[in-house]
Amino acid sequence: MDLFYEWAGRIDKNTKGKRLHQVVENTKIDDVVKSDERHIGIVGFECDEGVKRNKGRIGAAKAPNHIRKLLGSIPYHYEVKSVIDIGNIQCLDNDLEAAQSNLGKYVAKLINKNFTPIILGGGHETFYGHYLGAREAVGDDKKIGMINLDAHFDLRMDEIPSSGTMFRQILESDKNAEYLCVGLQELGNIEQLFKTAEEFGVEYIFETEIQPFEKTFAKIDAFAKKQDYVIYTICTDVINQAYAPGVSAPAPFGLEPKTVRAITEHVVKLDNFLSFDVSEVNPTLDVADQTARLISYVIAETFMHLNKKSKRGRK
Repeated sequence: MDLFYEWAGRIDKNTKGKRLHQVVENTKIDDVVKSDERHIGIVGFECDEGVKRNKGRIGAAKAPNHIRKLLGSIPYHYEVKSVIDIGNIQCLDNDLEAAQSNLGKYVAKLINKNFTPIILGGGHETFYGHYLGAREAVGDDKKIGMINLDAHFDLRMDEIPSSGTMFRQILESDKNAEYLCVGLQELGNIEQLFKTAEEFGVEYIFETEIQPFEKTFAKIDAFAKKQDYVIYTICTDVINQAYAPGVSAPAPFGLEPKTVRAITEHVVKLDNFLSFDVSEVNPTLDVADQTARLISYVIAETFMHLNKKSKRGRK
């Protein structure tokens, strides 16, 4: 079933300017038409079962529509590319694995129709469904580089999958997947996780090492050059809790918004960038929509960067 959000917002009369709610078109996934030019496709993931399993603070399932609400009134300055919204996928009966599988099918269909998926989570378990879709779309023989802007590795070994296990799940089963974590907090990860990261050849950049940006960008570029495709995820708890209080695990030493903006712009402008998700926004814990508004602006800027990229199709 397609669960669509009714886009709405301010309309500026007697002007040529548009806002995002006037541009986005709700479209059933089976009605998406393939284009020669890359367009943008939004999909929501109403799920925080992975956060619950990880003993975190639930509420992120409410984020997709809340982010859309704030996105709707942001000015949109481009006519070059269309933006479609294929609706939300829900996690029913606590069946995380089925929800992630369904998300993967939607993501794969968007990519195969030449759309850049922008996925609105949901807990960070969103990323596993994101990955499943990317892998299905590009095939098993292509190298996928996963860039995670996060305070945590999410490499845990647990009895059941959760929001803390995704990257281990992927690296254990996919020899053509590699992982770079940016913004890592030493105090946010136990020693065993660093050993696990070494075991799987995970690359990472500590939060304290991101500046100067030139060094970080060089490491991202070197990582990306080894891949056929790059998929990107932001776990919102990477951001300093003064700016992003509405997350499951607030970060007192987290990144400032300008840092998130700069890294995101660099990643989405990579030639082999494929898809993007934002996760762990929790409206039930937010303060005056600070977190959701911040991430909505990051997404809106991503639309801008994608519109400025040259016309090209997927390899």
